[in-house]
Amino acid sequence: MDIKVHKGEGKLQHFIDIGQHRLLTDESPQVGGEDTGPSPHELLAASLGACTALTLTLYARRKEWPLEDVQVRIEHAHEGAAFILKRHIHYVGALDAEQRARLTEIANKCPIHKVLSGEIRITTQEE
Repeated sequence: MDIKVHKGEGKLQHFIDIGQHRLLTDESPQVGGEDTGPSPHELLAASLGACTALTLTLYARRKEWPLEDVQVRIEHAHEGAAFILKRHIHYVGALDAEQRARLTEIANKCPIHKVLSGEIRITTQEE
């Protein structure tokens, strides 16, 4: 699936078209934007949070575990040349310690976690 990004109406605002879905991205006023949408770094962090929540929900459902909700919070920041993602997971439901520990192991195996932890290659072509 192609993801298409094109200029929006604001100074730095851009539309992101993903199939039938449309998102906005922008930057904060501190860097010249108008804060009309999440920044690209926030979208990256959100991808990790969303993938984590979906993966854990599907896993618990398959195991028939009493996971009522999983709440994921991602902190992100630059530290020198590194981009740091700190994931916080809160499990809601009558899970025992072993189930919670296993879910945390599974969180580290969600597809976006694997992508971000593995080798990434980006190629660029002019059109």
